[in-house]
Amino acid sequence: MVVLEKIAYLFPGQGAQYSGMAVDLLSSDNVKLLFDTASEIFKLDIKEILSSDTDNLKRTDVSQPAITVANLAAAAFLKEQGFTPAACAGFSLGEYAALVCAGVIDTSDCLRLIKARGEAMQKAADRLRGEGSGNTPGMAAVVGLAPDNAEKLIAQWRAEGLNDLYAANINSPKQLVVSGTAAALAEAETRFKEAGAKRVIRLQVAGPFHSPLMSEAACEFAQTLNAVTFCDPVVPVYSNVTGKKVSSGAEAKDLAVKHITSSVRWVDEEKEIACGGINVCFEVGPGKVLQGLWKDASFASTDGSEIQIFAAGTTQDINNLLVHDLSN
Repeated sequence: MVVLEKIAYLFPGQGAQYSGMAVDLLSSDNVKLLFDTASEIFKLDIKEILSSDTDNLKRTDVSQPAITVANLAAAAFLKEQGFTPAACAGFSLGEYAALVCAGVIDTSDCLRLIKARGEAMQKAADRLRGEGSGNTPGMAAVVGLAPDNAEKLIAQWRAEGLNDLYAANINSPKQLVVSGTAAALAEAETRFKEAGAKRVIRLQVAGPFHSPLMSEAACEFAQTLNAVTFCDPVVPVYSNVTGKKVSSGAEAKDLAVKHITSSVRWVDEEKEIACGGINVCFEVGPGKVLQGLWKDASFASTDGSEIQIFAAGTTQDINNLLVHDLSN
């Protein structure tokens, strides 16, 4: 028996992808319709994209459409089982699925935007790689150093001449992700470890996302964005850029451009969600990254009880939710 609590849907972003994600959800008619729509918009068989190899899925122009479809497929499957979100948020790319579920943009516009966004960001990443003579710019997770301290160090090092290093994702009280050129990341790895970081891990992404290094992509994407209507949210939805609830469609549209070059304030966003009266969270899409980040922060609901988070990205995950008492 399902106990319907106030549920926050949290959608994962790039890095969560794996070959074959969301294909098991095709038993749903709504998911089949989504796959057909995506295949028409992308001019490719989305099922083949979702089943492609790891290296192909790593490309930004491939992973962004693929993950977005996987996120939206999980949300569609949940809807068929009677689940409805009381709040929505997405980590990085995942914010687009959140905007769909919140009624800000429709599915077709979302897929068109993601296609253009992925292509613009891949182009910018390819240009940066070319300028770096084969040394790939990208991102790295800094583990075991408080994000506030890491951000202060980045500012200090910039003043001392270490350029092209940026705080990209404020993931949890224990983890920050930085973006930068290959040279900046290599130097930062040594410096972060000297400052007390346990590990510095290069991420499997195609570029230095959520940093000013992607300004070219933001400018290109803005041209596509202008043609799309953003409505006011009908379900509360939260922004990576501000860490707060989005007030209007106009604000959501403005933030969509800034989103490409701005830090993901995920910890701030989680705090706002926890204070919004929700009782439970679902990670709606591939992987378990957001479950780990949520548990790191140990958020409590307004009545003081711990807010649990559950996987909701596969048929098995969702079937498990149907027999789970979500109030416990």
